[in-house]
Amino acid sequence: MSKDQTPIILAFSGGLDTSFCVPWLKEIYGREVVTATVDTGGIDADAARQLEERAYALGATEHVLIDAKQDFFDFVIRHLIAGNVLRGHAYPLCVGAERGLQAACLAQIANERGATTVAHGCTAAGNDQVRFEVALRTLSPELEVLAPVRDNSWVRDEQLAYLEKRSLPLPAQGSAYSINRGLWGITIGGKETLTSQYSIPEDAWVVSTDAFSNPLEATQHTLDFESGIPVALDGDKLSPVALIEALETLAGGYGIGRGIHLGDTVLGTKGRVAFEAPAAITLIAAHRELEKLVLSAQQSRVKDGIASIYGDFVHEGKQLDLVCADIEALLISSQQRVSGCVKFTLRPGSLFIDGVDSPHSLLAATTGVYGESAGEWTPSDTLGYARILSLPGSLQTRAAGD
Repeated sequence: MSKDQTPIILAFSGGLDTSFCVPWLKEIYGREVVTATVDTGGIDADAARQLEERAYALGATEHVLIDAKQDFFDFVIRHLIAGNVLRGHAYPLCVGAERGLQAACLAQIANERGATTVAHGCTAAGNDQVRFEVALRTLSPELEVLAPVRDNSWVRDEQLAYLEKRSLPLPAQGSAYSINRGLWGITIGGKETLTSQYSIPEDAWVVSTDAFSNPLEATQHTLDFESGIPVALDGDKLSPVALIEALETLAGGYGIGRGIHLGDTVLGTKGRVAFEAPAAITLIAAHRELEKLVLSAQQSRVKDGIASIYGDFVHEGKQLDLVCADIEALLISSQQRVSGCVKFTLRPGSLFIDGVDSPHSLLAATTGVYGESAGEWTPSDTLGYARILSLPGSLQTRAAGD
């Protein structure tokens, strides 16, 4: 038995791995276990109640549920929108971007209870083990971090047998798909995503199952942004969290935001996962179009490059590194004039941006008309500009002796 009698703070999802960890940690370390669930979306009142009941039935001394959805938006999602972050040009970091925030909440709970140890249920095969531990060691280097499933190579059947032998509740079985749901979207893993050849079946999608078998009529909508923050859907003022939740339901019914992401894992291998992110895809598409209207070419060029790097850092669990704070400062600065209204049409499987308007429109700022008439310049100005612009190429040709 360990001499340390402070409680172990366990990140708890209610799935098999974290369910197994509760009694195993108590038995091996002889210490109380406090389960902590950080809600970054996807947990309703019924799910919250079931998580609490399961935690206590497994032997937890205390169960803590933290509503972190607004913090998730304020500290993570707003920057993903500002950067139009799509990993692999497709995946909006539906799940994984919240791990740094969840680790911060875990460290806070440990500090409040004088605990020296935190634990998680990650396996050795995924990205989350790295994200959690990088974040926890960045925030609280003095904390001991336990990962029982990973460090002891426990497999699913062994964990089930352990719980059954002690007559402890088992998590729901029977689903062939692993589903993770948060405010920014849903990921779905199954046998099809273990290889690169196939999509998941239609009935495996979560929010868009009937999008094509029972298609909806086309509808037009509006999104309003203020300084890069989404503030209204169809003219209704909403908090960012409420707007994202409403947009998930709306766009999800049309099958918007479906995809299968194939990319590089934190460990350097290739990985593949299906995802549904109707709100994220709609917001990023609308926001990107608004930025095209109000940002200069130089702003967009610099911001796009740094935002791609930022997305990599978030994916790798490095979002608590000071370099991310530096990038976030640039992203926030870039959003000062990203205010306006975006009109879009939803059809089954199609998101179409109809138009965009802003009081800071650079298109409206010029007296010229693209392709029609000159404005703040004359035809001779254009001729001279073209000559100067072609000078490097002309000199290269001359120097080559052709």
